[in-house]
Amino acid sequence: MKRATGIGGIFFKSSDPKKTKEWYKTHLGFNTDDYGASFTWREDSNPEKTATTVWTPFKQDTKYFEPSKKDFMINFRVENIEELVKVLKDEDVQVLDEIATYDYGKFVHILDNDGNKIELWEAPFEDS
Repeated sequence: MKRATGIGGIFFKSSDPKKTKEWYKTHLGFNTDDYGASFTWREDSNPEKTATTVWTPFKQDTKYFEPSKKDFMINFRVENIEELVKVLKDEDVQVLDEIATYDYGKFVHILDNDGNKIELWEAPFEDS
């Protein structure tokens, strides 16, 4: 069974997310929107298949990363999130919530051994 298949997103706290997005747009050419920026890439094993990695600054006082006290959270793309959650629970990984399903995919959160909150995301369909 595949587990993580790629990085789905990088999320971090910022004292001024709007200013941070503008800085990255101006100096690094990010194509930013209200949520941050998206990068499209192709899989090595199947170049016809594209996927997206997002980059998002959050407000400094966000509660979204809790219970982690870190200023960042990484989102990993996964396949078959239901089966993966079962395996992770069997391996005594702390699963923080139930799988949530939205139009843009399924999500669940876990903690790693250092207390970093990790978001797992199963895309709802092939990106390409």
